Amino acid sequence: MTPHEPEVLPEGLPAPEDDGACDHLPGLALPAIALRATDGEDVDLSRPGAGRTVVYAYPRTGRPGVPPPDGWDLIPGARGCTPQSCAFRDHYGALEAAGIRLFGLSTQQPEYQREMAERLHLPFAVLSDKELRLTRALALPTFEIDGAVLIKRLTLVIRDGRVEHVFYPVFPPDTHARAVLEWAGRNPL
Repeated sequence: MTPHEPEVLPEGLPAPEDDGACDHLPGLALPAIALRATDGEDVDLSRPGAGRTVVYAYPRTGRPGVPPPDGWDLIPGARGCTPQSCAFRDHYGALEAAGIRLFGLSTQQPEYQREMAERLHLPFAVLSDKELRLTRALALPTFEIDGAVLIKRLTLVIRDGRVEHVFYPVFPPDTHARAVLEWAGRNPL
């Protein structure tokens, strides 16, 4: 058996379909909820920053050599969190130049996220919604596996404390950072 390589997207992954689970989000005000970031800070996405804030939400990242949950690759849109994070890392300078403040978001523990962020050399913080406070407040789409509630892959573009745009479903995940950049280019501040 070959070891699990979370950086590699296998061919033939099932693509998620738009089930309308994010249709309610555009225009929605972000609630005042502080989330722990991998840099140790608490981040409240309802507080407007300069420009735009992009939050890409993903189910869970894996670790090299540690197999994912049984059936992981059969769940549409589940696989690809590490390649997606690496793509945002690789496009970070261009996103920053476009006036975008970037965060990752998952329901994984902050300690787990911190290890991943260090291992992948992410230049941006990843937020933990381990208590599902933001997920429930925004009614983000989720799924369960092995007793864990995970956020379906989506990206929020936030401006002035409100959801300006939503990317959902996101597929393939490894090219999504470029799609966000292209959208920002077509929709300048």
